[in-house]
Parts: sequence; C-alpha cells; structure tokens
Amino acid sequence: MGRAESLEGKMSTQDPSDLWSRSDGEAELLQDLGWYHGNLTRHAAEALLLSNGCDGSYLLRDSNERTGLYSLSVRAKDSVKHFHVEYTGYSFKFGFNEFSSLKDFVKHFANQPLIGSETGTLIVLKHPYPRKVEEPSIYESVRVHTAMQTGRTENDLVPTAPSLGTKEGYLTKQGGLVKTWKMRWFTLHRNELKYFKDQMSPEPIRSLDLTECSAVQFDYSQERVNCFCLVFPFRTFYLCAKTGVEADEWIKILRWKLSQIRKQLDHGEGTIRSRSFIFK
Repeated sequence: MGRAESLEGKMSTQDPSDLWSRSDGEAELLQDLGWYHGNLTRHAAEALLLSNGCDGSYLLRDSNERTGLYSLSVRAKDSVKHFHVEYTGYSFKFGFNEFSSLKDFVKHFANQPLIGSETGTLIVLKHPYPRKVEEPSIYESVRVHTAMQTGRTENDLVPTAPSLGTKEGYLTKQGGLVKTWKMRWFTLHRNELKYFKDQMSPEPIRSLDLTECSAVQFDYSQERVNCFCLVFPFRTFYLCAKTGVEADEWIKILRWKLSQIRKQLDHGEGTIRSRSFIFK
C-alpha cells in the first residue's frame, strides 16, 4: 500500500475535527494556527472584529451547524460576513478553491485573497485576527458601592443583548413621495437599518429603528423582481435586490432580528406583569 493510500485510509476513519490537526505529510496543527478561535460564537466573532479589527480582518472558528464545517468571519467595513470552510473527507473547500492540506489552505491566505459575496462587496483578506491578544493587568478601585431599592429580585436578572447580526449591500429603494427607484447602500447593525446615497457616503440618508417594524415580507405588487418590504406604522418601505438569493438573505436576517426584538419585549412585559401582581 502506497503512502497516499495509507493517508486516505486514515482520513476516512478519523473525526473531521481531528483531521485539521493531523501531523502527517505537510499538514499543520490547527491549534497552532494563531487565527483559529475554536468554538467562538458568531456573536463574539462579530464583536471582536467590529470593536478591535479593521477592514479586511478575519478569523477562523468552528461552525455550530455540524462537525467538519467551519466559519471564516471577515470584517467588511462596518459589517461582518461569514463564509463556510468545509472538510469534504479528503480536502478543505473554501469558495471555488480546494486544498489538500491545512498548509496549502494557510498559504492561500498569506497571498491576501480577494473574495466577493452575493451583495457585490469585494473584500481583501489582509489581517488575521489573533486568538491571543496581550492584555494589561489593571483594575479599577471601588470607591462607591450602594444599591437602589427597586424591588427587583434575582428572577429579573435575565441577561439580554441585541444581536450584532450585521449585513450590508446595495438595494434599490422606492421613494416615499416620488415613486422613483434609486440604488442605495444599506447597512444593518444591531437594531438599526441605515441607508446611504452610496457606499462612500459618511452620513446616512435615514436610519430605521427595527423595534418599530411590524413585518418583513416578499412583495409582488411592484413591476420588479426580487422585491421585499418593511412595514412601519408611518410607512412601508419597498426594496429590491439584484438576485433572489440576496433578497432571501436580507429577509431572513431582518425577520430573525424582529423575532429577537419581540422576545426581548415579551420578557419586559412579563417582568412588568409579575411586579404588578406582587404589588396588588
């Protein structure tokens, strides 16, 4: 049996996560890869890259979908995009490329690859974000310590935070008074959807608070394809994407945002109702 056949036999019986760290041939240990962050969550990856990274920063982490699937999280200006890296059983696939070893995969990134997504955004992968960052051992001293008598109990200490869940890209938007269609650059960050004249504009034309949005749905009333709408009390916004896939991506993440907002609001109302019952 040749060396190649022997390797293939080993790979077919090993757990996919172990294959990243196999030491035979030219492969390197995944744990030795400084920008591999293990089981870092999507939310934490976005927080790291948005707060401390820059345009073109990226990191590799485990995907929570299934074993053998990884996620490359990349900062693109003011949003973070996530791309699959898949172990196929004998190689690693990323985009249109396939790599027979981790070493070849890393070598590809050393050449600063250019990747694009459905939104048309092009990103140069320039800065691997390190798993370990130097931190100062400095702490503040507590000088004042008291408590407000609010009547709250430990049951009220439910941790909540808006998902960063970012997305950006060009969409064609229908005007409010004059029903013409214009291309605008949209950014989604936390619970805010902003649109700009173009990608280079520093200030948005308008910011929409998604806590006021009641629905996001496909729209077939316009003489255009790939359209969807956002329903607000004061107006319905009609938007069109370049492709059906892109429209579907926008709808999915916007609907997910609304579901998270409703969960937070329901929890708040539940807390108010419980307090009301106590004081009766």
